[in-house]
Amino acid sequence: MAQKYIFCMKWGTLYGPEYVNRLYSMVKRNLSYDFKMVCFTDDEKGIIAEVDCYPIPEIDVPGNLPERMWKKLTTLKGDLYGLEGTALFLDLDVVIVDTIDVFFEAEGEFLIIKDYLKPTGNSSVYRFEIGKHPYVFDYFVKHFDSIRKQHRNEQEYLTQAIKDHGDLNYWPKAWCPSYKYDCVSRIPFAFWVTPKIPDGAKILIFHGEINPHKAIKGGRGKWYRYVAPAPWVADYWK
Repeated sequence: MAQKYIFCMKWGTLYGPEYVNRLYSMVKRNLSYDFKMVCFTDDEKGIIAEVDCYPIPEIDVPGNLPERMWKKLTTLKGDLYGLEGTALFLDLDVVIVDTIDVFFEAEGEFLIIKDYLKPTGNSSVYRFEIGKHPYVFDYFVKHFDSIRKQHRNEQEYLTQAIKDHGDLNYWPKAWCPSYKYDCVSRIPFAFWVTPKIPDGAKILIFHGEINPHKAIKGGRGKWYRYVAPAPWVADYWK
């Protein structure tokens, strides 16, 4: 049986090591299969020993460009530190609320979230066989200038590249709901109705400015409308 991996990536100062450690804890509680967790990072200080840390693989793109998560494409390299097996990539700010065995059991060559508003994938959660899709990274490096003009960010390019090779599959919609769109009620109810976990949800996705720690406290952000506090998030995000 192929080795099962949980991949994540941390760089810069937006998320500290506690995000990696919480992610490991959530996976440990909700995955019955044996697994190894790998964090690709520029700073492994504070990350627990149960998580194997590797440097983020080099990617030759101009350093002064706006961050569009291009670094995540390095997980698709043909040779990734000699790792072999099946990898489930999880963003650091997801919250696991139910068993995730099905993410390793679902059929398909490459599985990703169907984006909530756009006709593309959302790369907060994707699964693949390590080293089986090197064309994604190789083509990106050779054609970066044209790709960044065609695609707004990494997940748009990733989805299109996988689709062009006939390997694209989406997770069932209920599995990875958006906290912003699926858990929070619409105005005016958002002011007093506590956000709820949708039926069938397994991994909550936090995108935009709302992160788990903000969801717990609730309130209003610079770029998002008011959301009521959801203290229950803390029961899962630990």
